[in-house]
Order: sequence, then C-alpha cells, then structure tokens
Amino acid sequence: MRLVESGGGSVQSGDSLTLSCEVSGATAMDYCIQWFREAPGKEREPIATSDRDAKKYYADDIKGRFGLSRGNAKNGVLLQINSAKPEDTGRYYCATGPWRIFCRSLTRRTWFTRWGQGTQVTVSS
Repeated sequence: MRLVESGGGSVQSGDSLTLSCEVSGATAMDYCIQWFREAPGKEREPIATSDRDAKKYYADDIKGRFGLSRGNAKNGVLLQINSAKPEDTGRYYCATGPWRIFCRSLTRRTWFTRWGQGTQVTVSS
C-alpha cells in the first residue's frame, strides 16, 4: 500500500486549499486515515481523523476551519483548509492505521503503520 499527499502550496492568510491523500494498493475505506501536521521546529501532531465509519475527529485548533471528505476522493481522503492562518504552516502527512481497525478518536502517531511523504503548506500573513 502506498499513500501520496498532494495539494500543498503557498497561500495568503484567509485563503483555502484542499489537500489530498490518495491510497493505492488497498481500499481506503478499510482503514482509519489520519492527517498530521509538522510545524517548523515542532513535533508531528495529529489534527484530523477520517474513520472507517465516516466519523470525523478534529483537533481543537482547527475545528470549524478544516473539513474531511472521503466521498470526493478517488480512493483516499481530502482535507479542506479554510480561512488559512500562518499557524497552519507546516508539512502535512496522512497515515493509515491497522487494517479494518477503527480509530474512534484522534490517535497517537505511533499507532499508524503507513505514511505518505507529506505535502508542504505555507501560509503568509
């Protein structure tokens, strides 16, 4: 299985962009897929979870601005970033949990078994 993130770029504060996590070699719905953000000088942190039952979980600092979607993705998950802020800057990674296991919440990094290479988002003020 392979994960490929795309859609990152440089935007202005207040702009929107959509990140894609495409899964190949497996069926995305068999996995909980979580997005992580690694800001400059900080650890990689979980920000949004798309669970196998379509439930979604978000970190407090992005609730109301970020949105997850599986329905519009080919075989993966989209992360919509709205009203981007400079603090959203970082490298965004998606990762999958174990096969056919639910996440049930934002989940610690060590639980995830497969990772993409990340896509960079830079938000300037």
